Amino acid sequence: MKHPTSTGRPRQGDECAASPTHVRAWLVAIALALLVSSGTVLLAASIGQGDTAPPSELPLVGLLEDERNTIDVFRRAGAGVVFVTNNALRRDFFSVDVTEVPQGTGTGFLWDREGHVVTNFHVLEGGQTFSVTLADGTHREAHVVGVEPRKDLAVLRVDLSGLEVVPLPIGRSDPLVVGQKVLAIGNPFGLDRTVTTGIVSALGREIPTKGGFVIEDVIQTDASINPGNSGGPLLDSAGRVIGVNTAIYSPSGTSAGIGFAIPMDTVARIVPQLIRYGHVRRVGLGVTIVPDYLVDSWGLEGVMVRDVPNGSPAARAGLRSVQVNRRGIPVSADLILEIDGRPIRSLADLSNAMDDREPGDRVRLIVARDGVEKLTLEVELTELER
Repeated sequence: MKHPTSTGRPRQGDECAASPTHVRAWLVAIALALLVSSGTVLLAASIGQGDTAPPSELPLVGLLEDERNTIDVFRRAGAGVVFVTNNALRRDFFSVDVTEVPQGTGTGFLWDREGHVVTNFHVLEGGQTFSVTLADGTHREAHVVGVEPRKDLAVLRVDLSGLEVVPLPIGRSDPLVVGQKVLAIGNPFGLDRTVTTGIVSALGREIPTKGGFVIEDVIQTDASINPGNSGGPLLDSAGRVIGVNTAIYSPSGTSAGIGFAIPMDTVARIVPQLIRYGHVRRVGLGVTIVPDYLVDSWGLEGVMVRDVPNGSPAARAGLRSVQVNRRGIPVSADLILEIDGRPIRSLADLSNAMDDREPGDRVRLIVARDGVEKLTLEVELTELER
């Protein structure tokens, strides 16, 4: 068995000498090699020059309909997406100078023409000053209007005077169906104005937030979401915001095709309250609750009512305060088991059940009294003190 030489030329003594045909073949190969080499050099030179600016808008010729839609949505919505920087103040040990040190970045989007920007609470958490960079590169200071940690939402405000900006159109999350197209625009790893596409992978997910609370009806998507995308919009194919990107499931910390967005129906309920009041108005039954760990230690299930104020809506509905013996063990108690058919096992369950309610709303409770009697009570909700 013969082995090729390193030069690739016929060796002395080989039966096949370099015939004219072989010579022509070598010349063609050399010419092609030179052509390819020249093309590479010219291409590199062309890329490196950068003298000619690209046209502002390329004709969409030969593109698929889905590609045209992606390009159109990005062109219309991209200007409404902003880069959010979270800064900490640091004092120089050897002087009185204070400097701003960026400690985190994320994404937000313009809610209205008054300069309100929606983002995630965790994008702002721990920050002392904040700034926003608009799509045209304009840099503005931002001030916190309100936050809602339990739903991982926050609102900033920036001065938009002298700027032509267009807020993003707000859609709804309730009509969404699994499989429909979605787009995410944000600043993953600080790479601003990045767009990714995918589908609604699932609906009705729940993700935990601080304090043992959960965000319900979360949208799951396979559109690539990475650190830095937080607070950015999830858009439908019409360019409407249907969710706020907030989390990913990933062992590596980068996109694994499982991202989550807060549904717009939740956002649309909370953001106007943050703008108007600076906080979310809490509603509830107007009663105090026995801590979960005590209820668990007694081997009971449900949320135990501790105190019902006289004359309160809860008292009028028939709820009773707990009665305990000398050892502090309940001898008579109301345990809330359900609210409007929803199981209640903890204070967090009770709080989550109040999330989409307003003062004056009425709810139906299933209550276990003294461990033997089950009652159905209708209670009017009241606004809670902060």
